[in-house]
Amino acid sequence: MGRLVVVSNRLADPRKASAGGLAVALADALNRTGGLWFGWSGNVIEGSTSSDGALHIQQAGKVTLAAMDLSRQDHDSYYLGFSNGVLWPVFHYRLDLAHFEAGYIGGYRRVNQLFARQLKTLLRPGDIIWVHDYHLIPLAAELRALGCQNRIGFFLHIPMPPQLIFAAIPQHAWLMKCFFDYDLVGFQTEADLLHFFRYAMAEAGAENPAPGCLKAYGRHLHAGAFPIGIDVDEFASLTHGREARDMYERMRQGYARRNLLLGVERLDYSKGLPQRIKAFRQLLLRYPENLGKTTLVQIASPSREVLGSYNGLLQELESLCGSINGDYGELDWMPVRYMHRSVARKRLPGLYRAARVALVTPLRDGMNLVAKEFIAAQDPADPGVLVLSRFAGAAAQLKEALLVNPYDVHGMADNIETALRMPLAERQQRHQKLLGRIREQDVHWWHERFLAALDNLH
Repeated sequence: MGRLVVVSNRLADPRKASAGGLAVALADALNRTGGLWFGWSGNVIEGSTSSDGALHIQQAGKVTLAAMDLSRQDHDSYYLGFSNGVLWPVFHYRLDLAHFEAGYIGGYRRVNQLFARQLKTLLRPGDIIWVHDYHLIPLAAELRALGCQNRIGFFLHIPMPPQLIFAAIPQHAWLMKCFFDYDLVGFQTEADLLHFFRYAMAEAGAENPAPGCLKAYGRHLHAGAFPIGIDVDEFASLTHGREARDMYERMRQGYARRNLLLGVERLDYSKGLPQRIKAFRQLLLRYPENLGKTTLVQIASPSREVLGSYNGLLQELESLCGSINGDYGELDWMPVRYMHRSVARKRLPGLYRAARVALVTPLRDGMNLVAKEFIAAQDPADPGVLVLSRFAGAAAQLKEALLVNPYDVHGMADNIETALRMPLAERQQRHQKLLGRIREQDVHWWHERFLAALDNLH
């Protein structure tokens, strides 16, 4: 395989622990080929009407990092407008929250054209290009328009919606055509792949000449399911670090006489947070033996709060938590401990390990790596229980979790009670199977499988 070129909306430095899962996932592959990572720097230039496309290039070991700034206008139309105001809600089945403003698409395409122009100057013959996520669906089409002949793959980290929901986007036909300028498109689950095939065949008249292959717009496209994983050994090793041990001891001491339920995610309407809090209220109502004995720690880190829908969610969540604490709390016990801030990655394993039950109950999620991190952080001798939404992509792999419908708050309450009362032998058995699966299909398996499929295309 030639040099790997990774393109994502945000640039990540794989040397930094805070860089996130994608950087950790691709660090080995990038270092192996002396690769290039290209993306937005995260900087917004005020007072400019359009991005000038200036590149900032630095070395991170063997990896070259190439970053671009965005103007305020381009950031607001490309990132806040079309990517997160249209694509994010639609792909998560929330048409009611989408803002189909006609001007957004111009900024979305303009930034993808800018990415393509600047990236083209850095490409070499034989480079393998791997583009990530919904912000950059048109990038391959823009690169092809500039004469790029390199092999290009795309991975969608969020869900692929069904045909009729995708078709609600006014520019849906153009977006689908853009997919066909890639050589390989990857999805999180077989269900996502099926949604893509059904749309392409019904709306774009695509043919299906071979398994995993579509023909339309004069091009052949290969597509498959490649569920992303975590680095299990790396995350498990964090449980032995000082920060994680300190967090574990603090939580165990603070909740020594109580069962600890835990939720950790970004504040986002796709995560099902109001429904989870309502299910916890039902747990206290239907199973009063939990009063004074069970606490929900809910961490919701800030996320895109310049969008109005997030402000409404924040207010609703704070109101629900306050209502439960007001109705059920005692001087020495608050049912819900809610925190609207982030927790450092090195501390998270200790938090996971201290929890009796993890609640990972999104309304819709591409994968959800919190579920896998929770499994990796557990003590095999006394593991906690994962309560997982059936609408998370991870549910296709993690069948030994307690799978729930997040829209059914009574059913969720019953399953949380089951998790709290689960015998040790059953907890150990479920955890052993879950750990084996996430170890077998880890992040290295994910990127090696995708890149091998891309490299082997004829």
